[in-house]
Amino acid sequence: MIEVRAAEVFEDVRLVIGPKSPTSTVCFCLSYRVPSKVNNSLRGAARAEYVAGLCAAKPAPGVLAYDGETPVGWAAVAPRASTTFARNRKIPHLDELPVWSLWCIRVRPGHRGQGISHALIAGAVEFARANGAPVVEAYPLDNGDSKVDLTMAYAGIRKNFESAGFRKAADTTSTLAGHPRILMRLDLR
Repeated sequence: MIEVRAAEVFEDVRLVIGPKSPTSTVCFCLSYRVPSKVNNSLRGAARAEYVAGLCAAKPAPGVLAYDGETPVGWAAVAPRASTTFARNRKIPHLDELPVWSLWCIRVRPGHRGQGISHALIAGAVEFARANGAPVVEAYPLDNGDSKVDLTMAYAGIRKNFESAGFRKAADTTSTLAGHPRILMRLDLR
């Protein structure tokens, strides 16, 4: 049985979204969380320490899916105002509500195809709701029936968000892996 919890244990976050190389300057799901200058400056141990600080803060930087005590998935969710989506020119702002953004879903290899991404979306929505979010937005790929490269599928796909009750709210000018991204919303009020 999959359980989704706040991403408060750094070592579990590292296991799911940390880079293979400890000196890496990628991932840890920071590219939309911090300005690019900060993202590019965080290298190796400094990058891991930054994420450890996020895990110790309230609210946590997202949620983790667990199969028993094994972390098997991650979803990044935070107030849009604290992410680069607050200034992103390709993804529109529909109103002045203090929406939360859900922008990354990752399921570890060996655990895919078991519905974990659905559990992560539901868990991220509940986490946002518990932290006062009036609306959750996502920016998934609108890929229809075409395959999506797994390395670029982190944004999620439209049908998974529709299954969770999200509705398309707007087109964007953003693309990922050759697919358009759309703005989808779930109103929690």
